[in-house]
Amino acid sequence: MKNMKPPLLLFIFISVSLEALRVSVTGDNVGAYRPTDDIAVDCGSNSSSPVGGRNWIGDAADRSAYSPIEKTHSSTAAEASSSSPSISGAVPYLTARLSRSEFAYTFHVTAGPKFVRLHFFPLDYLNFSRVDSFFSVEAAGYTLLRNFSASLFSDKTSSPSFHKEFCLSVGEDQILSITFTPTPGNSDAYAFVNGIEVVSMPDSLYYNTAVDSTEGIKLAGQQAPYTLDTTKALEAVRRLNVGGKFVGPVDDTGMYRTWEADDEYVTSSDIGVLPVNTSIQLNYGEQVPNYTAPDLVYTTARTMGTNKTINLSYNLTWSVEVDTNFYYLVRLHFCEFQIEINKPSDRVFKIFIDSQLVEDHADVISWSGKGVPVYRDFAVALYDSRKKRTNLSVALGALPDDSTLYSDAILNGLEIFKINNPDENLAGLNPDPDPVPNVPGPPPASKAPSSLSKAVKIAIVAGGTSGFTILSLLAFFLYRRRNRAKDSTSSDGTSHWGPFSYATTKSTKTQGSSLPSDRCRHFSLMEIRVATNNFDEVFIIGVGGFGNVYKGYVDGGATQVAIKRLNAGSQQGHHEFMTEIEMLSELRHLHLVSLIGFCNDAGEMILVYDYMARGTVRDHLYNTDNPPLPWKQRLQICTGAARGLHYLHTGAKQTIIHRDMKTTNILLDEKWVAKVSDFGLSKVGPTSVSKAHVSTVVKGTFGYLDPEYYRRQQLTDKSDVYSFGVVLFEVLCARPAVNRTAQKKQISLAAWAQSCCKSGSIDKIVDPHLKGAIAAECLNKFCEIAMSCLQDEGTKRPSMNDVVWGLEFALQLQVSSEQRVVDHVVASMHDGDGDASDDDTAPIGGNLMDRSDEVFSTNNSGGGKSLGAAATTTSSDGVYDESTTSYDSDKLLSGAVFSEILNPNGR
Repeated sequence: MKNMKPPLLLFIFISVSLEALRVSVTGDNVGAYRPTDDIAVDCGSNSSSPVGGRNWIGDAADRSAYSPIEKTHSSTAAEASSSSPSISGAVPYLTARLSRSEFAYTFHVTAGPKFVRLHFFPLDYLNFSRVDSFFSVEAAGYTLLRNFSASLFSDKTSSPSFHKEFCLSVGEDQILSITFTPTPGNSDAYAFVNGIEVVSMPDSLYYNTAVDSTEGIKLAGQQAPYTLDTTKALEAVRRLNVGGKFVGPVDDTGMYRTWEADDEYVTSSDIGVLPVNTSIQLNYGEQVPNYTAPDLVYTTARTMGTNKTINLSYNLTWSVEVDTNFYYLVRLHFCEFQIEINKPSDRVFKIFIDSQLVEDHADVISWSGKGVPVYRDFAVALYDSRKKRTNLSVALGALPDDSTLYSDAILNGLEIFKINNPDENLAGLNPDPDPVPNVPGPPPASKAPSSLSKAVKIAIVAGGTSGFTILSLLAFFLYRRRNRAKDSTSSDGTSHWGPFSYATTKSTKTQGSSLPSDRCRHFSLMEIRVATNNFDEVFIIGVGGFGNVYKGYVDGGATQVAIKRLNAGSQQGHHEFMTEIEMLSELRHLHLVSLIGFCNDAGEMILVYDYMARGTVRDHLYNTDNPPLPWKQRLQICTGAARGLHYLHTGAKQTIIHRDMKTTNILLDEKWVAKVSDFGLSKVGPTSVSKAHVSTVVKGTFGYLDPEYYRRQQLTDKSDVYSFGVVLFEVLCARPAVNRTAQKKQISLAAWAQSCCKSGSIDKIVDPHLKGAIAAECLNKFCEIAMSCLQDEGTKRPSMNDVVWGLEFALQLQVSSEQRVVDHVVASMHDGDGDASDDDTAPIGGNLMDRSDEVFSTNNSGGGKSLGAAATTTSSDGVYDESTTSYDSDKLLSGAVFSEILNPNGR
């Protein structure tokens, strides 16, 4: 000792003094709780390893108490590759248990809530590829993970190894079983795990706590509290030591929890200041025992600072990314230890969870006292069907002088837990894989002296220049030829009435798709599997002749899509698959569903479309829980679908005949915009003017099928018109095109609707929800259009061009009639008599019997059906007597309504 220099003695003295000070301030709550069950399994290992005061027991050792239970005995124990990223001495990540069949671990534990931690280190093990790990995990009746990809999670979080922590309760005499199941339908899929922990927790640590038991947990945005009891399972999302350093399992209070530093989660414009408790002894009360969180959490904090002006200009905010469509438990830890804060109202602030005010008067001193730890629990629901994941924010806001002595806020710790949904599920969706990097180009040419002669260089330059010139001239002539072809097409005597999209080849890009109109993206099968959670049935939103349609997410969860997958037993096949790609990759229109891309890897045939949030038109007509659509909205949907079909017939390079038009092939986006879909049966129309049809085998849907096409096997664009007529009556009547349980004359909607129209009794089959809501003249016009579409001879049917015009006119009649009624009511109120008997305005909801002499007419000139308003009468023998008498509603024509008519002066 006498040889020690004074500076060294001083250093030792100061170090011992500081450590003593730390102990006196924080006490020592490390190991404050001793768990009844403390199990750690080193999966794949044949020995035991003492780590951090615990003994990790290998499941591959002889007579191991924790050997996996499996039906096929096909699991494998494997060591991590020596070439893998170094994790020196990191049990349990040195070995793994893997299997392409189901296996399980069983644990005989005491009753009560438990921590269950699953450890993963995704690598290539033996013949198990890292990217093929897709599996589910179930325990105590809860789904903890579903179709989980450890490799995708690892890549997304930049964590070579990681663990998933869950909280669940085990009942009396119940054995805790944890089951690992590879995802079915994928022969390469396997399940694996590196380590398992099962650790008891105090009964009231997170469930039925003393703090929450009297009032329950405050639910953000709701008056009623949220009850968190042992029937719920939790997944730990984040546990932060706010303002402090990382706290590992060894330094927890006996439950081996991990507390991260909060720096990377602070997202506010100002990050605040970091006070540290160096003088105040922590005192735990009855409501918050000393095992609630480590002392290290309560002796550090993040506050806003002393600048009142700055503090009032922002909220101190943390953001954590979480899965959507779950409830979350948010626990905030507090402890006032700063010397300036001594009594209630010294520091009072606001608390926001997910931008919702949950506490407008947070006063930590008032809650617990100085130096006394306390926490507050809140629950929040995060639902968003458009995203896989979202950011959950926690924000603290300062109050002005009149509410507090210091305009400041404080937080010491933060815990966020996901709560299982009603089907006992905690599993979220896999992250999207990282985009494939661009292949680097060839390295730049060496700067070393070239061995080429000067003459050779000149020849190369001259040849390159000549080649460029020739290619430019060739492109120019092709461009000219293409334009001439377009000019000849547009001057072939077709109608001057049509959508603006016909006048230009520039496509309309629908909302939700960022792809240019001339691209069709190729997706890898891995991207598709991730987007659909490996074709999880939970994500099926439709089933058709092609196969299942799934809802999915691509581009990092930013874009929601519909994914149609051909199933093995489908009657449709490669031809329809290629037809749809070829058709839709060249078409973009507001009223056509946009094809984003496709996948044809590994024999799969998959199409990816813009997601239509409202589903099909049929979803809103019958056999549904959706509310009935208003009449005006039905008219707008029909008009939009008609525009899409008209674009197919006239707006593309060649006529395209849809061949399967029906209400399930008209989709609705978030804004109720109608979009024609499903082009697998589509056919290119006649390619020469000398041929008016395409001879082809009959395909389509019974009830919508054009009878002329069925008889002659000759397909024309008027076949689509017939199908669309059935769609119009389906929208009006809210019944299927074919009802096999109805009376014989009512089985076919087309036949029955035509019969009712001819007898003047269409009101008998109109959707009851629309009674009293349709203007008589609008109903007459709508039925006129539908009837004309159902003419037996295709040449007598209108073009879709005329159908668009007629539907817009019907919409104008409805709008004008409603306006006249409103004007009449206002006038009556003004006059004070309210008597409408002298007014000749037709009431809304009138039926065809009111004006049976003013329905369907035909202008036979030109051999086609005219949709101009006209009069018709029915003779005593029930035969149509058609005339061209003008109907007064023509006077209601408004140029502003017919937004898609190119020549407003007439046809």
